Amino acid sequence: MLVAAANPPVCRLLDYGKYKYEQARKERRAKRSQKVGLLKEVRLRPKIEEHDLQAKIRTTKKLLEQGNKVRLVLRFRGREVVYPELGRKVLREVTEASKEIAVVSSSTNDQRSIALVLSPVALKKTKETETDAKT
Repeated sequence: MLVAAANPPVCRLLDYGKYKYEQARKERRAKRSQKVGLLKEVRLRPKIEEHDLQAKIRTTKKLLEQGNKVRLVLRFRGREVVYPELGRKVLREVTEASKEIAVVSSSTNDQRSIALVLSPVALKKTKETETDAKT
C-alpha cells in the first residue's frame, strides 16, 4: 500500500532543528564534491626572453592540467605599444604550445594590454586510446 494513498493520510512528526542540520550537512557534502575552476593569471611582456617564456608556458600548462582557467595578460610599457605584433606573437606562441590541453575562450584588447582566457579541454579517454596504450 502506498503511503500517499493511505487512508487516513500519514503525517510524520519530526524535530525541525535536526531536519535543518541534516539539510545543511547535505549541502556541505555536495559543495565539497564540486570542483570549482578558478581563474589564474599569468603576466607576460612583449620582449620576454625565450627561457622565461618557456617557464611561463610550463606554468600555464600546469595550471590548465589542474583544471583552472588561465588568463594570459600581456602588458605594454612605454613605446612598446607601437609594436602590438610582438605581443601577439608571444601570445600565439603560448597558445600553440598549449593547444592540446586548452582552447581560447575569450580575448580582449585594451590600449596598453592584450588578454586571452584559456579554458582547459576535458580529456576524454576513448576505447581506441586505451587499446593503443595496451599494445
